[in-house]
Amino acid sequence: MEQIDPKNHDGTSDTTPGGEFDKRRPGELVFTVFLLIAGLALLKSAYGIENPFGPNGPSAPRAIPMAATLAMVISAAILVVKTIKLPLDRAETLARDILPINVVVFAFFLTAYGVLLVPLGFLPTSALFLIFGIKLLAKRNWRWTIGVSLTSLIVIWLIFRIVFSVLMPAGIVPEAEFIQFFRGLSGGGVNS
Repeated sequence: MEQIDPKNHDGTSDTTPGGEFDKRRPGELVFTVFLLIAGLALLKSAYGIENPFGPNGPSAPRAIPMAATLAMVISAAILVVKTIKLPLDRAETLARDILPINVVVFAFFLTAYGVLLVPLGFLPTSALFLIFGIKLLAKRNWRWTIGVSLTSLIVIWLIFRIVFSVLMPAGIVPEAEFIQFFRGLSGGGVNS
């Protein structure tokens, strides 16, 4: 087990949202402004929902989405005002305390997973994601990493694809043949 880094942590949990009450964490203002802009964009989008059956009123299809996004805009605006007033916490940095390299790399892995899922399919994409994700986070040797990754993938695939019959993108792997093989082993296949 690794030792706690005394430069960054005193050994206690930082459970206060936003760090200390009287300081603004790096990137916090940018994030609250992003939430406000996203809320405004969603509010505009919700306003664009038209009622095909008559005039727009309190019971129109856009009423609930507009109410929800208006609540988001109001909440985000309050957060922006509160956040602007706080002084920046100079003891923290964005790269070390808020978005360390592991978080950035893992976000890249998740994005790559989403992009590659349909063209490559579930099995190869998930294998790559698990292998590199576990290698990054566990920092173990390749043999252990590949073993844990592939074992986990096989268990996940068997449970979701075979037991629950969840359809997953097949991609480049001949998954139908695997399924038929396992069904044949379990007596669920067609006997010749």
